[in-house]
Amino acid sequence: MPTKTSELLAAAAPGTVASVRAIGDDQLDLPTPCAEYTVRGLINHVYDVAVNFQRLAAGRETDWSVKTDHVAEPGWRDRFAAEVEQLVVAWGDPASEEGVAPAMGLPRSMVGLMGVADLVVHGWDLARATGQSYQPAGESIAALHGFMDEMGPMGRQMGAFGAEVPVEADGTELDRLLGRTGRDPAWTS
Repeated sequence: MPTKTSELLAAAAPGTVASVRAIGDDQLDLPTPCAEYTVRGLINHVYDVAVNFQRLAAGRETDWSVKTDHVAEPGWRDRFAAEVEQLVVAWGDPASEEGVAPAMGLPRSMVGLMGVADLVVHGWDLARATGQSYQPAGESIAALHGFMDEMGPMGRQMGAFGAEVPVEADGTELDRLLGRTGRDPAWTS
């Protein structure tokens, strides 16, 4: 039986995987709304998230200092899709949501939502940077608003999120979520 986290990851995964698959090799050096990353750097980051969050689901330690240029390896789009699929499977184990994450000191269910946030928000970053449309599943967006209610202030203190960006009154739920993470939903390169 899938867990809530695995269901949210499964809902978020197709949009992010589709965005990554559609990125052309000529777009890898473009800037993204996530200012510290180019498209290549952000793909590598989200790839590392997919791999490391599988380890976190199993209650194992991760080493975020290891950086691999996954995009430099042949077949990276297919391998990324496979890792995201394995991420969903890993969080399908009910034990993945129990207890506290070893190095993070946070409930593992909250850590799982961090993975959902990475897929949704960085999926938007990559789509926006490369001129693609992007609309993640509504249930993922709703869950991430709850996540931001709990983790937003701490995430901003730690530098994971920027200062909130005001969003137009007629903005979508995705726009509001992006604004809460420090992104301008109207970003262009």
